[in-house]
Amino acid sequence: MLFTGIVYYWAITMILKGQENKDLAEEEQEVFSYVNTNHQLPPEPKSNSQHTTFTVVNSPVKRKFVGSVFRNEKEGENEPGRGLITNVTVNGIHYKVFIVESSVETDDLIQIIFGITIGVILILLAILFMVNKLVLSRIWQPFYSILEQLKSFNVSNKAEIIPQRSTIEEFTELNNAVLTMSSRVKSEYNDLKAFTENASHELLTPLAIINSKLDTLVQTDSFSERQSALLNDLYTSVSRLTRLNQAMLLLSRIENQLIPGTEPVELDELINDNIIQLHELYTDKDIRLTVNLVHKTLNANKYLIEVLVSNLLINAIRHNVSKGEIAIMLTDEKLVVENTGIPQDLSGQNIFKRFNKSAGSEGSGLGLTISNQICENYGFRLSYAYKQNKHAFMVNFKLPQAPDFLQN
Repeated sequence: MLFTGIVYYWAITMILKGQENKDLAEEEQEVFSYVNTNHQLPPEPKSNSQHTTFTVVNSPVKRKFVGSVFRNEKEGENEPGRGLITNVTVNGIHYKVFIVESSVETDDLIQIIFGITIGVILILLAILFMVNKLVLSRIWQPFYSILEQLKSFNVSNKAEIIPQRSTIEEFTELNNAVLTMSSRVKSEYNDLKAFTENASHELLTPLAIINSKLDTLVQTDSFSERQSALLNDLYTSVSRLTRLNQAMLLLSRIENQLIPGTEPVELDELINDNIIQLHELYTDKDIRLTVNLVHKTLNANKYLIEVLVSNLLINAIRHNVSKGEIAIMLTDEKLVVENTGIPQDLSGQNIFKRFNKSAGSEGSGLGLTISNQICENYGFRLSYAYKQNKHAFMVNFKLPQAPDFLQN
């Protein structure tokens, strides 16, 4: 529109200048006709809009149109004008004829036309803006509704994607594709979840039987050193399998929010209780413990919060070094568990992913996954940072933010 406006202004200017040139040429022809008829110069006509002057010259002058200044005697001021310089010969004497007329009306007309054009363009822009805001926004509403539902889609959430009705074929196809995709994903997820739950439940009985038989076998007779080592390996494997099975069951119940009930949980007291219970574990490694707690109450399931705290503390002890350090800090906004360990940043290793653990770890690889799922259920954020050769996990009870506890 800007380009068109410039071209339009230029075109109108050229057309009106052409009209002025035409008027000047007509006046020129009148001068020529008068000279041819009367063989003398006409009187110099002067009006409020046009002047004609004659000047003797030695040789004919070149005919041309020029921009000039018009003296308005009535108004007593100079105005922009348009002039024509031409030549006429009378009785062998050459005269320069200068015809000039006022361009004020032409300029005013150009300004009026251009002003009206700009006004129409602005009105059109306003109409287009309103159409875009009102009509197009309504047309695109189904698309944005589908997009918002996709952003908040959670495979473990029972809420279904709401179909969006639209008369636009592309949006209808998109809606059908999204519904089909979400239905298929949830179906596959539920099948996998059911398989995991069933497998975990089915494992309980044979594990209990194996433990019982091992206990009976140990009590029957004495064993050689080789047999004792084999039995010890069996006990260790069965114990690890039992813990893994229990962790998978717990994770499944947390993900599906099958652990109901909330109550006020005194988090500082819960942490102190866990520290007492884990006293032997960190004293065996000669770990120095630093605790800085404020009173904090959470409205949550006490069992899940206890699992969260226990996992973080056991993780800090298990992956620590001999004569290492553990620092626990609780404020109204966050819980931080910081520990020494292997001098390696674990940020890029998906530490919250299932079964992600170090080669020498005796855990199931589900502790941090369970902790992260508990935090997500209550709107907390569990994050990890490594700085100054220390690993730190932070549970942020407020809005999610970048880990800054190592900078305080």
